[in-house]
Amino acid sequence: MSFDYDLFVIGGGSGGVRAARISAGHGARVALAEEYRMGGTCVIRGCVPKKLMVFASTAPAAIEEARAYGWSADAGQFDWPGFRGKLDAELDRLEAIYRKGQENAGVKVFDQRATVSGPHEVTLADGTKITTKHILVAVGGRPFVPEFPGCDLVMTSNDIFKLDILPQRILIVGGGYIACEFACILNGLGVQVTQYNRSPLLRGFDGEARDLIVDQMQANGVDIHTHVVITEIEKTENCLKVTCGDGREDEFDAVLYATGRTPNTEGLGLETAGVELGERGEVMVDEWSQTNVPSIFAVGDVTDRINLTPVAIREGHAFADTVFGANARPSDHELVASAVFTQPEFGTVGITEEEAEERGNAEVYVSSFRPMRSSFAGSDARVLMKLIVCRETRCVLGCHIVAPEAGELIQMVGIAVKMGATKEQFDATCAVHPTMGEELVTMRNPVRHY
Repeated sequence: MSFDYDLFVIGGGSGGVRAARISAGHGARVALAEEYRMGGTCVIRGCVPKKLMVFASTAPAAIEEARAYGWSADAGQFDWPGFRGKLDAELDRLEAIYRKGQENAGVKVFDQRATVSGPHEVTLADGTKITTKHILVAVGGRPFVPEFPGCDLVMTSNDIFKLDILPQRILIVGGGYIACEFACILNGLGVQVTQYNRSPLLRGFDGEARDLIVDQMQANGVDIHTHVVITEIEKTENCLKVTCGDGREDEFDAVLYATGRTPNTEGLGLETAGVELGERGEVMVDEWSQTNVPSIFAVGDVTDRINLTPVAIREGHAFADTVFGANARPSDHELVASAVFTQPEFGTVGITEEEAEERGNAEVYVSSFRPMRSSFAGSDARVLMKLIVCRETRCVLGCHIVAPEAGELIQMVGIAVKMGATKEQFDATCAVHPTMGEELVTMRNPVRHY
């Protein structure tokens, strides 16, 4: 059977564009459809604009520290419209790079929605039907907002970058890393931030690291309330009135919901094609990113495996090499390092202490201290370095860092952990002094055993 294309990719985010470009490089005839903007969640409404906002939000603290070091400095007022204009221009630049990369690779790009209409067929929004030997679904996820009276009045993380003005008072609902990151960002930009969640913040992360981050967020001015559930939001003349299940009421200028994300498969036609979906709408795939329909694959957040941009990129690359590059390799989801851009920053790889306690046969090494830079400036900020070590093999099974630039540190540590480095190999590495990171190679005695 003759097909219009060898591969049709639905979704122009990180995983989709990598798969399309590499597949085309292997000689495949490739097309890609994106209904919004090239670059997906990460580039357009996620990692990139968020990190730029992180940089902006840390300026006041840096200036305060500068005064402690002898500088005469004043932050002045934050110019949100000016910043947003530069942010929009930067996203336009990045989107153009993504689009140019596809064009240079020979990928045909359709700027419209595509749905699956069969194992070897997609339908564009304009009604055009296209046949293809393989389909790759890479449509990512979308923010989830529960149904309740007034839920239509809230923002999500998709909206925050498009605000005309910053609110004076904002309520952030959620306790995951996205909610905590935006709480820190907006607090740093001068917004009065309150955060509600039905359970403790940053669940699933190492408990000791999580507690330090939450304590520091509160010390920095974020008003955190847990075990709170919103039952209604009402728009008044001047604000949003929020009512909770415990009877509390409060008023805010804006409410941001960051209560998780859901795979973006609704209305995509996958069920019609016979593709198996999970309870949350995620595309069920095997280690090769292949669905139960042999011609249809999926990568990235839509599969709800590890919802991180670098993971989606690696999944897309592995798919292309396997299907078109004669280099079959599954996606590797073991020991993936990640960072949470709260203030303080958090880097993590491997198992948590809670998981170590459940498994047993582990040692925990911890160093928590006021770093030289903060101490001299009179700040009470602390950092945390933690290693989880297998007592039998001596391999480092996990590392958790709460510190400035923790993301940069965990990238390097992640290499050693991925290689199976032992605690003794960490110890044999000479310290770089004076740094925070030297603590990772100077912790001699475990503080807890399991």
